[in-house]
Amino acid sequence: MKHSALTLATSLIALAAPAMAEEVNIYSYRQPELIQPILDGFTEKTGITTNVAFIDKGLTERLKAEGERSPADIILTVDISRLTEAKEAGVTQAVQSDVLKKNIPEALRDKDNQWFGVTYRARIVYASKDRVKPGEITTYEDLADPKWKGRICTRSGTHVYNLGLLSAIIEHDGAEAAEKWAAGVKANLARKPEGNDRAQARAIWAGECDIALGNTYYIGEMLQDPEQTQWANAIRPEFPTFADGSGTHVNISGVAMTASAPHPDTALKFMEYLASPDAQKIYANVVNEYPADPDTPPSDLVASWGEIQPDTTSLTAIADHRAEALKIMERVDFDG
Repeated sequence: MKHSALTLATSLIALAAPAMAEEVNIYSYRQPELIQPILDGFTEKTGITTNVAFIDKGLTERLKAEGERSPADIILTVDISRLTEAKEAGVTQAVQSDVLKKNIPEALRDKDNQWFGVTYRARIVYASKDRVKPGEITTYEDLADPKWKGRICTRSGTHVYNLGLLSAIIEHDGAEAAEKWAAGVKANLARKPEGNDRAQARAIWAGECDIALGNTYYIGEMLQDPEQTQWANAIRPEFPTFADGSGTHVNISGVAMTASAPHPDTALKFMEYLASPDAQKIYANVVNEYPADPDTPPSDLVASWGEIQPDTTSLTAIADHRAEALKIMERVDFDG
């Protein structure tokens, strides 16, 4: 009798206690303000709490150091090289999801399902509205043409964005042609590589150069900053393609589940939410990038920059050339 009463009391206590809240822990390379609308949307839709740690450097190293004790379920990062680095370090795991496979094109996800692109940005040409005619640049290979001598500016050749572009040129044209291209672009520089992509737009505005390499989303960021709006208004986005007929080079912001995720079920729900039309639309409007889901249109601002035909070459294949791309930039002394 006492045993039955104790059992009943225990059951009542269990029923009275609130259910343990579901949560997902995220290590994010992206700034908190850029992903907060996504996190809010996910919690509103699912009731799952999100806990975020902003890590702008050494994300993979931190996961390796934490090992199986890591609290992280998810990593959010930019650039294919950082995603492949995490995969090769063994800190991510394969995910099986029909939703992710359906909504994310094959070229924007890992062949082993260890990472998935959620948005993409294009590496394009910023052209002076005053000094460069529309259509003067049609391919990336054009940038090595001597007609641009003293007219190009860019950030460091060893930055991941430029290494990604050079890796793509290796994939399309071969290593020998890529090295000639890098040497040709260096010969056309108006100044030594310096600053970030926004600094290149500023240099065009200041008349220091006429064209530059830059990512699309920086135009949106400059337009949101009163001090930088004039830089954005001084340039015209041009969407070069590769000479072999392929489209414009793109890179991704992506997501992966950690190898030791303590909450794999909620982590998967979060990944699938990122690929949903709702989240894709939020992402497109907040970060000025292109939705990975081809059925979700870009924001009106992004669409106003012009039509894009993204290169459909596998990003994994392009990433395989990163080491060679770095050697080429060092051989031609691109930053020297």
